[in-house]
Amino acid sequence: MTSTDTTRVALGSSDLAVSQLSLGGNVFGWTADEAQSFAVLDAYAAAGGNFIDTADTYSSWVPGNSGGESETVIGNWLRSRGNREQIVVATKAGMAPGLDNLKRDTVRRAVEGSLRRLGVERIDLFYTHRDDLDTPVEEIVTTLDELVREGKVRELAASNIDAQRLTASLEFAEREGLARYVAVQPHYNLVSRDTYEGELAEVVAAHGLSAVPYFALAAGFLTGKYRPGTEVDSARAQSATRYLETPRGPRVLAALDEVAAAHGVEATTVALAWLAAQPTVAAPLASARTVEQLPSLLAAAALRLTDGELKLLDAASA
Repeated sequence: MTSTDTTRVALGSSDLAVSQLSLGGNVFGWTADEAQSFAVLDAYAAAGGNFIDTADTYSSWVPGNSGGESETVIGNWLRSRGNREQIVVATKAGMAPGLDNLKRDTVRRAVEGSLRRLGVERIDLFYTHRDDLDTPVEEIVTTLDELVREGKVRELAASNIDAQRLTASLEFAEREGLARYVAVQPHYNLVSRDTYEGELAEVVAAHGLSAVPYFALAAGFLTGKYRPGTEVDSARAQSATRYLETPRGPRVLAALDEVAAAHGVEATTVALAWLAAQPTVAAPLASARTVEQLPSLLAAAALRLTDGELKLLDAASA
């Protein structure tokens, strides 16, 4: 697979330079076995990709799994390919069975497990997977700072956090001279804009953070393969088809079709390019179960949408 775009973008105020597509590892050890996962990872790296996302809880929801399967696959791949220094590895803690909070001891145990499964000495980007309102901001930030100072984590980020707690975290870190978040990972796409746009995005912009949106393709809905009267064999079909039941869903598909046809690309590429064009977004996050699914994801980095096309997509998704 040839490279479509190897341009790197900076994550917030960090020195991490990452691809404009973050490859999601949630499918590794779930809908993609190790051989399939290796093939996808090889193709992504060959195309210039360097930003791989996983979590300690992937894929604990699968019968027989306990979590950590994705990290194990990625760790095996890094070892077998000898390319650790070329890859930015992001993982998360706070949602795995038995480790589903952000207390100091829990986070430290989670990090040790991730380091072991990934086979690395340091996690490049470490996310709190979701906020834990039962744990004070001060405890969370102090724990994360310890991990950075100990060299176990390079940079910090937060997923599934609201504007108020993010602000409090950033202000405490600045006040105390502690390591601070450089990125957020919000639920954000053309059919789910309310969670991120507005107050949360304003905090991200004001503090110079970057966003790495998850569910960038709305569980596959924005690939355009889910249409009225069609059945798709996918573990995510139920999540994706619910968007067809809203006025916004069909409108967005129609707009994606129009823009995709104008550029001779797939709807997937347009949906990711729209995200990448949004203020504060550094790299949309998307996963591929097969090598064949990768080209339309990678092509988004090279697609520049016109102002008119962005307005069309904005209006359809409003």
